[in-house]
Amino acid sequence: MPSSSSSLFSILMAVVSMLIGGPAIAQVDMVDKGRYLTIAGGCASCHTDFRKKGRSFAGGAPIVTPFGTFHPPNITAHKEHGIGNWSDDDFIRAMREGVRPDGTHYFPVFPYTSFTKMKSDDARAIKAYLFSLPSVDRPSTPHDTGFPFSWRFLQTGWKMLFFREGEFSPDPSMSASVNRGAYLSDALAHCGECHTPRNFIGGLDYDRWMGGTKVGPDGESVPNITPDPETGLGWSKEEIVEYLKSGQTPDFDFAGSLMADVIAHNTGKMTDADRAAIADYLKSLKPVRNAL
Repeated sequence: MPSSSSSLFSILMAVVSMLIGGPAIAQVDMVDKGRYLTIAGGCASCHTDFRKKGRSFAGGAPIVTPFGTFHPPNITAHKEHGIGNWSDDDFIRAMREGVRPDGTHYFPVFPYTSFTKMKSDDARAIKAYLFSLPSVDRPSTPHDTGFPFSWRFLQTGWKMLFFREGEFSPDPSMSASVNRGAYLSDALAHCGECHTPRNFIGGLDYDRWMGGTKVGPDGESVPNITPDPETGLGWSKEEIVEYLKSGQTPDFDFAGSLMADVIAHNTGKMTDADRAAIADYLKSLKPVRNAL
């Protein structure tokens, strides 16, 4: 039998492990969770300039819109040029309210209008992951917007008109898979930001959610991905899943342009179950008749 002293030592070591190792393990788990959520959220697609082989999250390629050219900023943990001085509350407020630490408003090219649906714990995990990466000493490029779109204070009125703030709430009438797909698509991947028509001042047309638009990012047409039989996405669930994984369409073509980047850096790295959940959600949407 083990001696009483060795038993006491084992108990003490177990307590020390719980006190010291527990928080460390929890932090590792949060960082790993944040890594996956960052993939699902498409953060790298905007905040990394892959075309110029830029550093991860150190600032992305310019986004050309009818309101000006926007430059995704450095979101590494660099204290001067990134978000290294941000608290968890700063990060959550930016993601869910579209407000910077200095109190000014973000332009809605940053999809806080979708991220507002994100759970606070998920936002914290994303921040933990970003802060686990090397910081990059690279100043963010200023946006190139003309009057009146350069006036940030005007975003107060824009938000009153078009911002629907609030965390995602599952639909009890839908399956767990559809609800998971809705959260992934609407709160993280922000698919509707590109696939939904906007009005003349950039407000999303929620009545035509995911109905496609002729004026997407960089002036490109973005398809209708609702299940409308004439103008929408007439693919099977399996075909949608394959497209999100490899970029291959049912007619053996491949995704191009911005969607190719989304698949390469985001949906192609998600789990099969999550791609299937997104497909289930898209198949459940209200059909929108919108020929482009």
